[in-house]
Amino acid sequence: MAFDGGSPVNAGISRAAEASAWITSRHDEVTAFFEALDGGGRFAEDRWDRPGGGGGVTRVLADGVLFEKAGVNRSAVQGALTPVLADRLAGRPADARAVSFFVTGISIVAHPRTPMVPTVHLNVRYFELLGAAGEVVDAWVGGGTDLTPTYPLPDDAHHFHTVLRDVCGRHDPGYYRRFKQWCDDYFVNAHRGGERRGVGGVFFDYLRPADEAKPMDALLAFADSIARSLPAAYAPIAERRRALPHGERERRLQLLRRGRYVEFNLVHDRGTVFGLQTGARIESVLMSLPPQAAWEYAPISAPGSIEAALDEMLVPRDWAAPAP
Repeated sequence: MAFDGGSPVNAGISRAAEASAWITSRHDEVTAFFEALDGGGRFAEDRWDRPGGGGGVTRVLADGVLFEKAGVNRSAVQGALTPVLADRLAGRPADARAVSFFVTGISIVAHPRTPMVPTVHLNVRYFELLGAAGEVVDAWVGGGTDLTPTYPLPDDAHHFHTVLRDVCGRHDPGYYRRFKQWCDDYFVNAHRGGERRGVGGVFFDYLRPADEAKPMDALLAFADSIARSLPAAYAPIAERRRALPHGERERRLQLLRRGRYVEFNLVHDRGTVFGLQTGARIESVLMSLPPQAAWEYAPISAPGSIEAALDEMLVPRDWAAPAP
């Protein structure tokens, strides 16, 4: 699926079929990527229907060689809009003509077995709000990818961000800084004093042709580049860290950080909230949660410890700058 950048900014014609085919293609591609990276695990697949319209395909790899759990979901759903849901979906007061919605997207979360390899998340999505005659009255693109280490290896964050900087730069010179900051501001456990979930990446939402002064094809092409970024951004990290030795201390830290991951996804994550509000299949909505996590009462990171070093890594910085 290619987007040539030549379509009108807003022709009022639905792209549902085109966008769904794009997401299906990327879903298959990413599934093959994670199976190859795991080196032995295979995805089980569930197909589901949404009562209000549409459905999806959930694929989960469990107890793999590298991944304790990896999920790769795709969906294409539609339904009626309530005024509250319309405003929430659109990120601003919705067009008064909107009576229904369509959204298709892919969501990926991979939790490695070893604490030396970071968790990775990626999603891209395409939204439409439609009028009574089925015409598109609003449309936008969203998505992003971020890295969540459970052991302090700063070179991994540098590599991940450098690749994303280059991917973004091929579409717009301002995208990386803009969307890195958005990511830093979004993946935050506010109830934990502003603690970041990980070392960030890029996050974007509500990218509309009129606002961005770009045709929808250009915005979809950017989202597609993000969807295809993991072989360059993540695979080299996983390959160089997967055989590193680790023990009970590293596993304990991994489980504690997974607990914070769960907290963010259940308390703050928009995708989880959207799935719950629109009646999506609950197993698919909660696919992002790790198979095991832990909570300890008021854990303390001793000065000079690996725990303290990881805490320091979570403070946002310019990871794409040349390494010292």
